[in-house]
Amino acid sequence: MKNIIISFLLLTVTFSYGQELNIPVATQYLADNPFVISPTFAGIGDNLRIRANGMKQWVGIKDSPENQSVYADFRIADQSGVGVSFYNDKNGYTSQSGAKFSFAHHIILNYYTKQYLSFGLSFNVNNFKIDISQLVPNTYDPSITDDRFTSNKNFDVGLLYRNKEFYFSFNAGNILDKNLDKFSGIKLEPRLLRNYQIYSGYVIKTQNWSELEPSVFFQYFESDGRSSTDLNIKYRKYNNNNDYYWGGMTYRFLNDQILKPLALGPMFGFKKSGFYFGYSYQITLNQLAAFNSGTHVVTIGFDFLANISNCPCTQSPVHD
Repeated sequence: MKNIIISFLLLTVTFSYGQELNIPVATQYLADNPFVISPTFAGIGDNLRIRANGMKQWVGIKDSPENQSVYADFRIADQSGVGVSFYNDKNGYTSQSGAKFSFAHHIILNYYTKQYLSFGLSFNVNNFKIDISQLVPNTYDPSITDDRFTSNKNFDVGLLYRNKEFYFSFNAGNILDKNLDKFSGIKLEPRLLRNYQIYSGYVIKTQNWSELEPSVFFQYFESDGRSSTDLNIKYRKYNNNNDYYWGGMTYRFLNDQILKPLALGPMFGFKKSGFYFGYSYQITLNQLAAFNSGTHVVTIGFDFLANISNCPCTQSPVHD
């Protein structure tokens, strides 16, 4: 029991630093919103897409991480898209909030074989804060006499390749080293916050207006070599009005512990008349399972102005 608690505390500290300048990614991207992962998806699909997410991790553990975020992206002209995201994240006595402003451009590699290439860039603003008012006296460095706050700016760059119903995305986040001048006395704080994501999948058209979409999502943090992988499967069923419902499953594991999954969980949702709803539940499968009831993510959204672009490079492989 003591070892489990110590491990949890160490894990919490690690995520407090590791998530800084990174929006925590659970299953938000699977709510038909890959823009969560990379700016390259801005402007692909419906002309104006809005998604709001609420995530509560490890329900049942006091001060466990929670996150709220809003994403919006839309097409400009025929071959470009812009997007913006805002988020608020709390993890114990640390919190962060920020925004990303994104631009993507999509080009045709081969019109007849439906091959497209997209480039994306995001400008990130992040505010990070440590609230010492909640700390127990005599348990932390006495030189810390007020709340610690810092604001940082950085960039993400991405590349997306699509070939008919196949897609492959590579994104590099926080490509600049962090400025540590304000917290120069904190030896544990990392300067290197670069991280990389690969997201790839294939939309399989089946009979009776339905689709099956297997996908994989890989994350790697350069500072300490941590990496994880999500294996996902989704099923969509459409009606004559282009509305649909969907269901799926996700499996997440650390890449050095493939047979010891971190979480496993079902997902479901629907889209009707431009309104979107999604829910996912991840069952914790490590030693923390005895102390929490899992992680919950709720997504609501709206799709507007779903006009077909003159350029096929802005059409989604998912049925629209």
